[in-house]
Amino acid sequence: MGSMFRSEEMALCQLFIQPEAAYASVATMGEEGVVQFRDLNSEMNVFQRKFVSEVRRCDELERKLRYIQAEVHKDHVHVPVPESSVFPFAPNPREIINLESQLERTESEILELSHNAVNLKSNYLELTELRHVLEKTHAFFEEQDGTSASGTDSLTKALISDEALNSQSQVTRGRLGFVAGVVPRERVPGFERMLWRISRGNVFLRRAELEESLEDPATGNEIFKTVFVAFFQGEQLKSRVKKVCSGFHASFYNCPSAHSERQEMLKGVKTRLEDLNMVLNQTRDHRQRVLTTVAKELHNWGVMVRKMKAIYHTLNLFNMDVTKKCLIGECWIPIKDLTFIRHTLAEGSKAVGSSIPSFLNIIDTNEKPPTFNRTNRFTQGFQNLVDSYSVSGYREVNPALYTIITFPFLFGIMFGDAGHGIILTVFSAYMVIYEQQLSKTKSSNEIWNIFFGGRYIILLMGFFSIYTGIVYNDIFSKSVNLFGSSWSINESTSSIMGNKSITLDPATNDYSQKPYPLGLDPVWQVAINKIIFLNSYKMKLSIIFGVVHMMFGVVLSVVNHVHFNKKINILLQFIPQMLFLVLLFLYMVSLMFMKWIWYGPKNSLKTSPRCAPSVLIMFINMMLFKHTKPFDGCDEYMFEGQDRLQKIFVVIAILCIPVMLLGKPLYIILYERRHHKSDSSGELNGSIELRETELSGMLNEAAGHEEEEPASEIFIHQSIETIEYVLSTVSHTASYLRLWALSLAHAQLSEVLWNMVLRMGLTSDTHWGAIKLYIMFGLWSLFTLAILVMMEGLSAFLHTLRLHWVEFMSKFYVGNGHAFQPFWFKHVLENEEAVED
Repeated sequence: MGSMFRSEEMALCQLFIQPEAAYASVATMGEEGVVQFRDLNSEMNVFQRKFVSEVRRCDELERKLRYIQAEVHKDHVHVPVPESSVFPFAPNPREIINLESQLERTESEILELSHNAVNLKSNYLELTELRHVLEKTHAFFEEQDGTSASGTDSLTKALISDEALNSQSQVTRGRLGFVAGVVPRERVPGFERMLWRISRGNVFLRRAELEESLEDPATGNEIFKTVFVAFFQGEQLKSRVKKVCSGFHASFYNCPSAHSERQEMLKGVKTRLEDLNMVLNQTRDHRQRVLTTVAKELHNWGVMVRKMKAIYHTLNLFNMDVTKKCLIGECWIPIKDLTFIRHTLAEGSKAVGSSIPSFLNIIDTNEKPPTFNRTNRFTQGFQNLVDSYSVSGYREVNPALYTIITFPFLFGIMFGDAGHGIILTVFSAYMVIYEQQLSKTKSSNEIWNIFFGGRYIILLMGFFSIYTGIVYNDIFSKSVNLFGSSWSINESTSSIMGNKSITLDPATNDYSQKPYPLGLDPVWQVAINKIIFLNSYKMKLSIIFGVVHMMFGVVLSVVNHVHFNKKINILLQFIPQMLFLVLLFLYMVSLMFMKWIWYGPKNSLKTSPRCAPSVLIMFINMMLFKHTKPFDGCDEYMFEGQDRLQKIFVVIAILCIPVMLLGKPLYIILYERRHHKSDSSGELNGSIELRETELSGMLNEAAGHEEEEPASEIFIHQSIETIEYVLSTVSHTASYLRLWALSLAHAQLSEVLWNMVLRMGLTSDTHWGAIKLYIMFGLWSLFTLAILVMMEGLSAFLHTLRLHWVEFMSKFYVGNGHAFQPFWFKHVLENEEAVED
């Protein structure tokens, strides 16, 4: 049996690996992902384990990689995406040494380049600020008399002219000194207030903002600064001014007061800036070349380091034997992969030249194995739908196999529109066709990731929506006449299109008594009784599919009973459950078919062909053992003896309830426990061992007898299960009416959207009609995608999911297992990428 039908058989194994061969063997297992290791050192902390130094070594390599990656991203260097999904293998010990030295050299080179770049940018920033100081202060020192608007400026100019004979540091009594520099723009208001306070208004400040932004050497961020010149008198005030400038992170620059000296200095500063700018460009180009070369290897280095770290983490789960010469590990392995693991151990020992081979032993255990369903790209999405509810028990029937067909089919019943189904199909086909390219693009959009993960589910939902849309003859709320209508209405086409009161009656001569070959006849599109007809049609189909779906779920429980050697459950559970379902609800379904066949409009077998009994009223009377007087000329029953047959069905169905309620508890108490006691006395020890071997790893319920569970609890548990089944059979049958309700709502909403939006653009016959149609078509397309495809599609998806989780899977599915979590490099890399994002 395939793994999609039932989880694979698992074995608990003990691995004996030589330490020198352990790394290579575990690396090969990590590539395949078929081994789930157990922690044999759970009592130890992470610092007491054998390979903690190797893990720290990997942490250091990851730190270097993070630094290199940050520098690459900071310089906006393009990191190429691998052309294939094949990642490099885990490095061997010799490659690890080479990788360490290569990362060490790369980190040192980038650090040196970064340090040199910061120093060069710092010098460039200082020279740029000095250039601005020399240029901006030129206007302060060289103001013309006509431009001075105040006596204070004239006085300042005169004093500065005298001061020009002396240096900036030589401030004598009666003459002004000054300090020039730049200060961050956001600190200027506080800087001015502080100078005013410490000098009591005796400092004269001139400032000019820099139009262009400067670059921070350390971070590369934009900074904005302001050039200032502070005039003061006296050494004491000079000291205070400098302290304030230091407190506000202002930079001081030596600015001569003489015009010729400033011009000479400015010329030298510009020359040095040109030389420094050339050096900076060369340094930047060299850094770009280094980072571009590193970026090509960055992905492979990261994969190798993560794989290496995962291997050592796994080896820390192993235990060392008393001789310190062998590593011992325990793991769950699928039976199918035991040969591969043995071959891997042999190849690992051979590769390192070990004289003592590694080997594997299978351990007998009663522990419940993990559940492993081997999937591919197509089946993975459907398996995720089932696992989202709960993980199936070990070797339990897997509903995902049947969900591949039933899920998109039930969705299509609710989403039955061929036009909308084509939209889903095209969208999913795009994701499937370009699957390889799209999978390489790691998107952070969670909604897109959900759609892409379920691309095959959406594809089948689109196919089934097209099919049901053809059956409903519904394409964007319109019908297509492919085979010619089976009705011949004696009215002109214009009168039909303008008349909204056409009623179709199969009993009249308008109907040819030959049904439309495929789906609904398109003439129903213009009939006033269209809703009445579709209500009856879709509601009955919902009940039919619902009952069949539930019966299929009950049938699957037999497979579990047989596999887990609980054949008594077939007699005490399956048969009464199936009888209860068949005698009541399948009988109701058969009444629908009999009504369709026997009660035609003209060729009925009854004397009153136009008055068929109501199936719903008939079923209610059957359950309540009562009669309802039919209308004149109508039949209460469809055939002779139906009343007596229905009473027999109800009585048998009621008798099935005590069988379900008491049968299994009495069997456990009166037979299984006595049988177990006789076996424990020593008479059947051999058969016990055989039975334990056969039942190893089964579901808790099916692992054998209930271990000394009180009889009262057994009856309580069985009572809950029986009541739940009986009541849920009724409620679940009614729950399938959501197929009818959502299908009808989707069709009506689509029709309303057509009539209220697109039809407005089709009714205009003027020149502006084309523009109006263009706008209306855009709105109709937008509403169709947003409301009918997205919102209605999501609603139908959730209702379909509920029908499978509750109505279908509850009939046979226990779901008390735990998932198989193998050591697999694919999971390791995906989890790392998710954390980085």
